[in-house]
Amino acid sequence: MITEEQLDAFRQSGEPVRIVRDAMPANDVYGIIVAWDDESLVLRKVNKRVVKLSRSYTLERAADERGELDVFRD
Repeated sequence: MITEEQLDAFRQSGEPVRIVRDAMPANDVYGIIVAWDDESLVLRKVNKRVVKLSRSYTLERAADERGELDVFRD
């Protein structure tokens, strides 16, 4: 799970992030972090819609290459 400090750094910089939900790249969610709590985070997508996602998903910089998802992760 991503730390509070990392989330705050992404929010302040306004850097786009990628939320990797499963092994399929088509299911990734891209956007800018706007808020979070203990279990979830709020992401503003490119089309200005807001989506609430679990903090248990993998979070990466959108500019970086997509990492491999560990299928054995809990």
